[in-house]
Amino acid sequence: MMAAETADPAQAADPRKIFKREMLACLPSLRAFGVSLTGSSDRADDLVQDAIMKAWAKQESFELGTNMKAWLFTILRNEFYSQARKRGREVQDSDGLFTERLAVHPGQYGSLDLQDFRKALDELPDDQREAIILIGASGFSYEEAAEICGCAIGTIKSRVNRARNRLQERLQISGEEDYGPDSLSAPATQQLFHG
Repeated sequence: MMAAETADPAQAADPRKIFKREMLACLPSLRAFGVSLTGSSDRADDLVQDAIMKAWAKQESFELGTNMKAWLFTILRNEFYSQARKRGREVQDSDGLFTERLAVHPGQYGSLDLQDFRKALDELPDDQREAIILIGASGFSYEEAAEICGCAIGTIKSRVNRARNRLQERLQISGEEDYGPDSLSAPATQQLFHG
């Protein structure tokens, strides 16, 4: 007899256990979204914890079988903006994030490109950054992203399009050849690997 058949059907259908299992499955994506919003893994962990606590307290308002990931992302997003409003315009560098950006120079082209991308992403307006992260990095559909942000699908599509255009402009990307080493460094790199 298989293990699934020996399990107690009452336990398998327990809504609290199903809720907990689905919520735990979303944690890695939720944390990644938190890091993209806060720019700090420590702050993201705190934000995710706050969002999970709120979700747990409101689990009776979640309908099993619907999109748990979108529901949790909405809670996390709302918590992030709520905390941002409370902090106002205060700039704090207690974790050294801003100082680190000024002092650290990556040793590889990929690191440089990623650093440039992160800076360009941070310069986007909040609504555009949020939309492109939800669609491009978190894998949500336009419909799901619109639901999370509480706006129309067309608005999300417009935000993503404007974000992509701004990123391309800011990073001076016009085609595939603009990725990786610059035109002066590329021949030297090619010679190292193929020479």
